[in-house]
Formats: sequence, C-alpha cells, structure tokens
Amino acid sequence: MKRRFLLVVSLILFLTTFLLYEMNRGKSSENKQQVVNVFTARHYQIDNEVFREFTKRTGIQVNEVKGTAEELVERIQREGKASSADLFLAVDGGVLNFAKQSGVLQPMTSETLLRNVPAEWRDPDNYWAGIATRSRVIVYAKDRVDPDELSTYEDLTSEQWKGRVLIRSASSLYNQSLLASFIELSGEVEAEKWAEGIVRNLSREPEGGDRAQAMAIAAKIGDVAIMNTYYIGQMSASLDPEEREIAEKLGVFFPNQQTTGAHMNISGIGLAKYSPNKDHALKLAEFLTSREGQTLLTQGSYEFPVNDEADMPEMLKNWGNFKQQPVDIASLGHFHKQATEIFERVGWK
Repeated sequence: MKRRFLLVVSLILFLTTFLLYEMNRGKSSENKQQVVNVFTARHYQIDNEVFREFTKRTGIQVNEVKGTAEELVERIQREGKASSADLFLAVDGGVLNFAKQSGVLQPMTSETLLRNVPAEWRDPDNYWAGIATRSRVIVYAKDRVDPDELSTYEDLTSEQWKGRVLIRSASSLYNQSLLASFIELSGEVEAEKWAEGIVRNLSREPEGGDRAQAMAIAAKIGDVAIMNTYYIGQMSASLDPEEREIAEKLGVFFPNQQTTGAHMNISGIGLAKYSPNKDHALKLAEFLTSREGQTLLTQGSYEFPVNDEADMPEMLKNWGNFKQQPVDIASLGHFHKQATEIFERVGWK
C-alpha cells in the first residue's frame, strides 16, 4: 500500500510538473509571437505614434532597433538566420534596393499590401514597398522672390541666382539621389554641369540639414533653397513658434513642370529574410500602408501617402497635383557612386 501510494504521488507530481511546463511554454511562445522587430533608419516621432496605434489595435508590440541603413543591413547579414529583424525600414529607393541586393529581404506576399501600394512605389519583385513619398523642391523667400522667376533646377545655375542658393552637403543622401536622377535623365556630363553651377551660386558653404536651409533663408543668408517638401509642413506645425513663423514666410515651388518633373523619393519597408515573426510583420506592413495608417503617418510627417485613400494635411492638398520625374526609384542607388564623384570634382563640400 505504501509503495502504491508513493507511486501515485510521484505520478501526480510528474503530471503536475509536466502540465505547468507545457502551460508556461505555451505562454512563452504566445508572448514571443506578440511582437514585431523593426530595424529602422527613420528617426521620426510620428513613426512611434503609428506603432503605438498598431499595438493598440492588434496587441502586437513593436520593438525598434535604430541605426543607419548600412549598419542595419550589415547586422542582418552578419546575424543570418539568428537575426531578430522582422521589418527593415529606410529612406530612399536606392537604399531599399541595396538591402534587396544584399540578400537580407524576402518577397512580401500580402495581397492587402499590394493593393495598398501602387506598383510605381514597389519593387517589381515585391522585396520592398513604399510607405510615403517626398519631393525635393525649391523653397523661396516670399518677400524677396517672385515665384514667376522660378522654373527649373537647372535655372538655379544661372547668373540670376549667384550668391543666393542654399543647399545641404554632398554627403546628404537626398542630394546624392537628386543628382543621381539627373544622371539617369540627362547623362553624367549634364549632371556635372548642374552641380558645378550650383556650387558657383551658393550663398555659403553647405551646412546643416534641410531645416537649417529654411532658417538661413529667414536670416537672409540666401533667397532660395533645395529642400524636401515635408520639412516645410513639419515646421508649419511645430511647437516652436519661431519655426512656425519661418514657415509662413517661405513658398514652395515644384520645378521642371514643363520639362522632366519634380524629383521624388520614398520611405519604404522590406520583410527581413529570416523574420521570426513573419505574420505579425506583414500585419504591420499592411497597417502602415492602410488608409488609417497612412492618414496617421502623413498627418504627422507631412510626407505624401502612397495610398490614395489616405487623408492628407491641408497644406499638401493645397500644393495640388504636380508632374513627377519619370525615374525608376530603385535605380537611384546605381548612380550614387557617380554622384559622389561628381560632387568631389566640382568642390561641393
């Protein structure tokens, strides 16, 4: 009897331990699945708000790992199948194509995502998709420049604009892609002539980001600047009254409307090759490109949405439709090396 009793007790203890182990393992597995890891080279506050809204709706926690695009791609490559990366988020079509060519992404098969994002803002093999677009335009001082004086990027190299042009440095990815688009459209010789002309007409050596160029216009250091559209939107809605005041004094001009169109670029996402939370990653990608996600994103970032159903800020609506460069966004990266060499040759610091 005693032996039988001990056997029964042992069996009960074993079954209890086994059941507790399985329950804990199930909970651990469940918790592990309720997460998506975003390796992001974007550093915008609105992204965090969009991620929080996604978590609120789905219960899936979004973890961000930040760095430069090159650092993040190298890390995903190095870690291989052990990588925790689910989504890669970056700015510039060339950078997204670099991630694809580096073998760190896999095709996104979500039909919802493909419906949300037009083909012009997607990789042809669906390795990445845009979540927002921006145009690199001419921003001018309303009190010193008549918009009728403005026409093209090329015209900024004319004598009229000598000592009046502001733009950031040659190391800027935005400027590298802008020059890359000129190389694709007009060839390297014409692109170099343009870069040389801009250097000749600068009001100061390049310094600071796009926001700094806007402030330099307000300080009358220069009269026109080449900037991304969303900076003007963000400054107009800034909590800083000085930035809002500066934004009110600036006009936005979309160049080359009678020729090659205004330069465009994107922010986009790609699904990591060994994503451990693939289903959740695709859910986040779908939300980011949905009407609701796009509206929330563009209302905060002042980028243009890729989903036409999104509701844009009034400022963007007021800019209206404009002609865009007929350039393959993904191809921009192919010309970055040439663009960098041109900048160096013409003395664009």
